[in-house]
Amino acid sequence: MGPITRASVRSIPLAYASCSIGSSSDTLPRKLQAISKAGFTSIELSFPDILEYAEHLQGKHISSDSFSELVNVSDAIRDLCQANSLTIMMLQPFTNFEGWPRGTAERENAFATARAWIEIMKVLGTDMLQVGATDIPPDKISTTREAVVSDLRELADMLAKHNFRLAYENWCWSTHAPGWKDAWEIVSAVDRPNIGLCLDTFQIAGSEWADPTTESGVIEEVPYGVLRENFAASMDELARTIPPEKIYLLQISDAYRMSPPLTTEPIEGLRPRGQWSHDYRPMPYDGGYLPIEDVAKAVLKTGFRGWFSMEIFDSGPDGTGKKYEIKAYAKKAMESMQKLLMNCTDE
Repeated sequence: MGPITRASVRSIPLAYASCSIGSSSDTLPRKLQAISKAGFTSIELSFPDILEYAEHLQGKHISSDSFSELVNVSDAIRDLCQANSLTIMMLQPFTNFEGWPRGTAERENAFATARAWIEIMKVLGTDMLQVGATDIPPDKISTTREAVVSDLRELADMLAKHNFRLAYENWCWSTHAPGWKDAWEIVSAVDRPNIGLCLDTFQIAGSEWADPTTESGVIEEVPYGVLRENFAASMDELARTIPPEKIYLLQISDAYRMSPPLTTEPIEGLRPRGQWSHDYRPMPYDGGYLPIEDVAKAVLKTGFRGWFSMEIFDSGPDGTGKKYEIKAYAKKAMESMQKLLMNCTDE
């Protein structure tokens, strides 16, 4: 592992998740303009943004499975991105795909949806699909490693026919892959050249270091000194064991310390860390407390110099919402990203 130099991090391409800016009143064209003006060169395109733009253009409700209409609007979205000098780095988030028992309607629907999203990807001109580790309760799916690997291998092979890639992400509230190591073991077992990792500063630190249900905001099952040692050891292992070519991107966000802490019980089926993820993720240096620089440094120590992407969900520390002007917000996000990169260097 060589030094992390300023010159090397300046070459890192920067993206922004389309779901991470604006409100329902901000149309996709306005979002893309703000993202581009701030200096980002690509986006993670969020599927809900495709839906919202289709409804905006057609003036009616469009179902998430109205795939022919969504394919049609994807052509217009690709043109919008090109007009704003943006590429579409990835389509996201493809959720609750793996583990459904064979022969069930849920499994058939998961694969049918995958085939439809591939058609959308063709029109968009993106070659990468993000798959988040499922959070379906374990009594409804098979969480055996064999079943999960088999499903993802089948999806990777479907994508490979079109020279597309699968970016697999641990979600810190996932049923079977809450940590980076879980996701890496699964990706390794899938053993396909077109599957890699979508790593995330929030998901990694939120799984192994932080806990939104405790007063301290950190995992309290072990003494704090032991927790810090364990986390440092985990980041060292990440840096030493993941080949840089198997990292497809690093998503960037922090998190608010919850006060009062979240209840340990799920709300509407969503586990505490899932609730935390949805609304309490500011950009770096904007009120969060996670050791996100430690995560980013570990990823950079692998030799990875690919996409860094801002993916934030900031409804304020109390979750009630946050009003801002999107061009200024995107500019602030770029400054935050640049600060993070510089703070991760060894110079």
